[in-house]
Amino acid sequence: MSKHAKPVPKHRGAPKHAHLKEAPRRAARNVVVLSSVALAVTGVSVTAGVAGQGVPDPTPSAADAAADVADAATGSTGGGAATAERAPVISRDDRRPQADPTKTAALAESSTSALTDARKLSESDPRDIARALLREFGFSSDQFGCLDSLWTRESGWRWNADNPSSSAYGIPQALPGSKMSSAGADWATNPATQIRWGLGYIRDRYGSPCSAWGHSESHNWY
Repeated sequence: MSKHAKPVPKHRGAPKHAHLKEAPRRAARNVVVLSSVALAVTGVSVTAGVAGQGVPDPTPSAADAAADVADAATGSTGGGAATAERAPVISRDDRRPQADPTKTAALAESSTSALTDARKLSESDPRDIARALLREFGFSSDQFGCLDSLWTRESGWRWNADNPSSSAYGIPQALPGSKMSSAGADWATNPATQIRWGLGYIRDRYGSPCSAWGHSESHNWY
């Protein structure tokens, strides 16, 4: 009886061309692993090639790896061009419209005028001050003639007029002069303060400068 060679089971041994079937699988696994590493470093997902269209080279070059690490460290995803194209940050001050020079000048002038009105008034001619203050006390401008006659007789419109016999003082000849402190602490030197007090006195006692002048004409005092 002759000896026949035992048949080799089909599951033993590497099939023919097995290495060709295994190569794409290894490449795919390598791509998945490298994709995970790239995602962890750069935050950008790397997608493997579509099945049937070929598998990309899973091994990046040293230059590409260095570039990926540099981009991850600087937070850049589009290179220098993307950085250059970023819009500048605009602050609230940058969006604020430029002030109108005319309005700015007008505001500055009105502010300066408000601060200096009192000083200009006190440095003006006492008669001009009286004309300016008549309306403040409810008198019309036609009352100035009577007021001018009254205070010309009393003091000559001098803020430091002092009557030694009666202690009357100032433009309206307040008796005593310290009464005018109710109109301001500078009553002894400021003609505007004296005139304000005098007009208030005339209004409360006589009703108008012409009535006060009429009383002075008949009694020689008011």
